[in-house]
Amino acid sequence: MLTGKQKRHLRALGHKLKAVIQIGKKEIEEALICEAHTALDHHELIKVKLLESCLLDRTEASGTLAEACKAEIAQVLGRTFLLYRPADPPVIVLPKQDKTTVALLP
Repeated sequence: MLTGKQKRHLRALGHKLKAVIQIGKKEIEEALICEAHTALDHHELIKVKLLESCLLDRTEASGTLAEACKAEIAQVLGRTFLLYRPADPPVIVLPKQDKTTVALLP
């Protein structure tokens, strides 16, 4: 799970990216999932655009593709979304997770 700080970092990196995957009227099928896997293996962070002909809702499309690719959704904005999956070893260095202490009530 990505923290808010990590998502902000990925959104900043993804701002300048161009969409490498476009989802159209064929929607999400096996060929598109394979293409997304390849793009994530190569880039770690990809931008996906939903075309006007796509009948899927943006949250449904992002969730389906992220689950199929075992990726995290970094952002959903308009008809585009960012997917992140770390490579082995990771190229993108994410901010560390904050360790919050939980105070126990007596």
